[in-house]
Amino acid sequence: MFDLTLFLKDALSLLAIVEPLGAIPVFLTLTSSFGPVKQIRTAKRATMAGFLILLSALVFGKWLLQIFGISLSSIRVAGGLMFIVMGMQLVISEPVKITESEIEEAESHSDVAVVPLALPILSGPGAMGAVILLGSKGAPFIQIPKVGLIIGIVMFVSYICFRLARPIGKKLGVTGLNILNRISGLIVLAIGVEFILAGVHEIWKGL
Repeated sequence: MFDLTLFLKDALSLLAIVEPLGAIPVFLTLTSSFGPVKQIRTAKRATMAGFLILLSALVFGKWLLQIFGISLSSIRVAGGLMFIVMGMQLVISEPVKITESEIEEAESHSDVAVVPLALPILSGPGAMGAVILLGSKGAPFIQIPKVGLIIGIVMFVSYICFRLARPIGKKLGVTGLNILNRISGLIVLAIGVEFILAGVHEIWKGL
């Protein structure tokens, strides 16, 4: 049975982790010399690449974990710790998405859509871990299409944010973006705590 409330919760959780609004300043920096058409094309390619990367993590992630003998409980705890760090960075309005040296290197390339916009900004380790955990909540033939749809929705929202990056940046300004970062940070912190508690509970039951 399809649970709309759970679906929306999972979608908002992944959106908070990907946090496309927080990536707007980096997008504007990397595409500052682009014309409107090229900027839109870059936004489209970045979000499409991000979709494919996260979909690959969803389909093959659990299989890779089994190869290395890593349990989902351990991934839940490790992912929860990662989300707490990410959430704290957002709450203090210091989201470490990409370093200055990486931005300078990316600007020297003709195409920044895949690296660094798609990876690691839109589909970094936190987002990959999140989709693997979301995909493990039920039977694969149910979860993979559902989480795949969630990834599609999140990447569509990311595309809209990138396409409207200039007006959004001007309208919200630094203060507005910082406020949104803090709200997203609180959500990510809560997700991290939830993952850690679930992971510890599963490990405790297995002792």
